[in-house]
Amino acid sequence: MVCAKVINMVEYNVGTIDRAIRYVIGLSLLLWGIFVFQGGNTSLGIGLFLISLIPLVTATVKFCPLYRLISVNTCKTKALRT
Repeated sequence: MVCAKVINMVEYNVGTIDRAIRYVIGLSLLLWGIFVFQGGNTSLGIGLFLISLIPLVTATVKFCPLYRLISVNTCKTKALRT
């Protein structure tokens, strides 16, 4: 069995306040999608659900790929070794 060497370096670029805002937006979109889906508009409900995953996942993992592309960092700690 061949395994690739993994470097245990995690780079965070989403700070605490930014995470809280992302959770609020993500949960709002998720709940809106659930209500729309139950109302009969399934395409919009599924779309809102999928869009809500973006802020929820980026808040959970503390990393935003878009922030990395535009060199934005709202986190005080730049890197954490595990």
